[in-house]
Amino acid sequence: MNRVSISLKEARKIALHSQKVLSVKEKGRAIDVTRSVIQHLGYIQIDTISVIERAHHHTLWNRNPRYQPSQLDKLQRQCNVFEYWSHAAAYLPIEDYRICLPNMELVKKGNRLWFKADPKLKKKVLERIRVEGPLQSKDFENNGKTKLPMWEWKPAKYALETLFMEGELMVVRREKFQKVYDLRDRVLPDHVDRSMPDTRELCEILVDRYLAANGIGTAAQISYLRKGLKKSVEEVLLDYLETGRVLACKVRELTYYATPRSLDLLSTPISRSRLKILSPFDNLVIQRKRISALFGFDYQIECYVPEEKRKFGYFCLPVLWNAELVARMDCKADRKAGILTIRSLVLEDSIKKQEAFFQSLKNELDKFSLFNGCTSWQLDKACGSSVRGMLAS
Repeated sequence: MNRVSISLKEARKIALHSQKVLSVKEKGRAIDVTRSVIQHLGYIQIDTISVIERAHHHTLWNRNPRYQPSQLDKLQRQCNVFEYWSHAAAYLPIEDYRICLPNMELVKKGNRLWFKADPKLKKKVLERIRVEGPLQSKDFENNGKTKLPMWEWKPAKYALETLFMEGELMVVRREKFQKVYDLRDRVLPDHVDRSMPDTRELCEILVDRYLAANGIGTAAQISYLRKGLKKSVEEVLLDYLETGRVLACKVRELTYYATPRSLDLLSTPISRSRLKILSPFDNLVIQRKRISALFGFDYQIECYVPEEKRKFGYFCLPVLWNAELVARMDCKADRKAGILTIRSLVLEDSIKKQEAFFQSLKNELDKFSLFNGCTSWQLDKACGSSVRGMLAS
């Protein structure tokens, strides 16, 4: 029978196991574990905000305790991973390069971009890189302008990003977080498949990748921010359902799809004592509606919200404990002083064993501080007195 009912608690367990966020330490070289994590998750979102360690490093560290930022740099230089647009800017496994080809083709036809580049300038930029080798945006003039408004690029940057999105250029590495571009033919290994998938094949790949990484999902979640693909994803799921490749799982009033292998995860124990401080862009929480449905956790990142309207802080981090999302914590790392400051910590009402929670949080904060280049952590005065008392006890 291809239709089953599972509890909300079981659905969470499948999702957490599939995301590997509570996995035990894996054996082998640390860099190989990092590569394996990226291959399994399918992408790691890149973010520019650095009040704590950047999101891509944070997400990987939560799944590989031996992770170091240099590992991601090395994997990119070796072309084991590459940068492109998933639902946002991301690192992807090089094996998945071809699933980006349809988007590149749409960009070439004038779709998908929110900016325009001068065609003549694109040709000049491309030729300079062809002759001179890898270049950054700073290597190009700004047409006489010395200052630009916030969020605006100089003309050459628009050209570089358009060529990047079209697939003509790739990011060969980053220097101080700034992209270094080179020709695709000089970067992409010969063994990488460059054949264009049709819509059906693309959607099959997306379904397979998503269910492997997330355990359960709907057509809307699988096609998240992939314009025009939801109907085709639904068709793939229905075909898979008929053949038994996926099962329809009723979770309360919602129906998800899962592979039989995902359901087998229910027999594997999950660590409920382990606590994880997550990035706002962690793969587990990036789809806010999904997290609300599965975990009852209504979450919004507030760095884009005016300060006077924020409830939880500029860059509040979801906290996972007891296999639930139970708190939001706003932090800032002062790396010169070596102190990680907790500016706000707000607990959900679902926490019943607060003493056990705070002990787990203290243990994880020690590790999280070191990960952020700090030797200690402290509570801001803004934290409530009960929180300060429990963490200080």
